[in-house]
Amino acid sequence: MFRGEDAVEFESTLERDFLIRTEFSLCVLGIVPQPCRIEYRAPSGRKQFYTPDFLVYYRLGDRSYEDYPKPALVEVKPEAHWRQHWRQWMPKWKAARAYAKEQGWEFRIRDESRIRDQALQNISFLSRYKRMTYPQEDSLVVIRTAEEMGVVTVDYLLARHFNGMYRAQGIAHLWHLLATRALDCDISRPLSNFTELWVPYEQ
Repeated sequence: MFRGEDAVEFESTLERDFLIRTEFSLCVLGIVPQPCRIEYRAPSGRKQFYTPDFLVYYRLGDRSYEDYPKPALVEVKPEAHWRQHWRQWMPKWKAARAYAKEQGWEFRIRDESRIRDQALQNISFLSRYKRMTYPQEDSLVVIRTAEEMGVVTVDYLLARHFNGMYRAQGIAHLWHLLATRALDCDISRPLSNFTELWVPYEQ
């Protein structure tokens, strides 16, 4: 279930991991599996059809409508597979790129190097804290501090709100707020006491 609302099917663990990363991003508005069927010509001249894996829609955020984030038509493929078959697959990928351009989209190919990275490691780590529960008033105090400061480190929040014997509970609480997207950070960098946190623009 994508954000607990829509069921999104996947056909491999790499596609699953792509969905995990995509779901975590607050910039993502939604995702559609196997969104279109694109006609193309194989090298033999035979007409064939190609169905990309996903179409990802993004939030406008603080960008203008003239500079809106284009939806991304995405093909997820293991690196070993596309390196072995790229000549064979190039016609359908060219057709997909042309089709995406006509729709005002972008076409992207994603493999392990763009999916199974530090961000995915962090998201997987945070997932164990997502279902934890904390008093809402305690969470709101932490969020309010982050909002007032603009950007604040994990260490600062621990020192201010979870000193002494409460420090271990405090760091679990902060990871919970990150996991539930009440706080945000640069998820592409390793998580530590020096990680900078802020209240996300997209809620």
